[in-house]
Amino acid sequence: MRRIVRSLGVLALATLATRAQAIDADFRGLAAVSDTVAWVSGTKGTVARTTDGGKTWKRLPVPGAEALDFRDVEAFGESTAYALSIGPGESSRIYKTVDGGTTWKMQFQNTEKDAFYDAIAFWDATHGLAMSDPVDGRYRLLATNDGTTWTVLKPETMPAALEGEGAFAASGTCLIVRGERDAWFVTGGAKQARVFHTTDRGKNWTVAELPIAGGVPSAGAFSIAFRDAKHGLVVGGDYKTPNATGATAAITRDSGKTWTAVKDALPFRSCVVWAKDRWVAVGTSGRHSSVDGMTWKELDGGKWNAAGATKDGAVWLAGPKGQLKMLGK
Repeated sequence: MRRIVRSLGVLALATLATRAQAIDADFRGLAAVSDTVAWVSGTKGTVARTTDGGKTWKRLPVPGAEALDFRDVEAFGESTAYALSIGPGESSRIYKTVDGGTTWKMQFQNTEKDAFYDAIAFWDATHGLAMSDPVDGRYRLLATNDGTTWTVLKPETMPAALEGEGAFAASGTCLIVRGERDAWFVTGGAKQARVFHTTDRGKNWTVAELPIAGGVPSAGAFSIAFRDAKHGLVVGGDYKTPNATGATAAITRDSGKTWTAVKDALPFRSCVVWAKDRWVAVGTSGRHSSVDGMTWKELDGGKWNAAGATKDGAVWLAGPKGQLKMLGK
């Protein structure tokens, strides 16, 4: 969402020292591959990877992208990854590596002045989507079917965007995919937060309202996750008041057709993931977990932007000032 990118960006940076080199960045993109392999991305054109469970991190420079803000990274093992940079105009780009970050190829560079890409998501290593804030009143989607070329989709039934509505490039999880053909993205900024859903890889879309507070550019739904085909969870709130509780989360039991507000006192959260047997939600005021999505337990008071979970239940965390952590299974 272009209106809040400056506020969500880095206000203060710190250095995370690794055996390979120092990494000076604020992290928002995170791809949890396993309990030993993970990729992160962030400010100052940063993409980094660990292959030893987070003991060391290696920065993987993307040529010509030193000034970009990589808000999302999607990875498939140690070698293949896609990185999305955000921003207006040509700052929105997609890069790919197939050799562990030794070399990168820019696959897409935005040329539309009103487009602003927020996130990418993949069903597999060659089939994925990228989402932009509205262009001419409707959300803009890119698709790849070969892992190389990206094409603007022209959905037959994309609902119109609301006045002031957009997505939050806060953790790379405002857009997700699941199964063979489903995808969802969540929005905010308008009076009502909403969730969009496709069952045919973006050809057709439906939209549902979310019981999450909106009404100002800094508030709405930030992240969505599913534990199975029917049960999902959305978190958000107002990032300008990170400790405030209220209408910040909602659950679904019917694949996103209807949503029920979470009544427990959960503060602003920018990312939620399902970690094998529990939900984990993180934000700049800490970390919570839940088994049922309705009752939450506070775990710490750290500052986190993004979380990623492996199939085995290991949880990776990334945040401002170079913070990175792996919680284990």
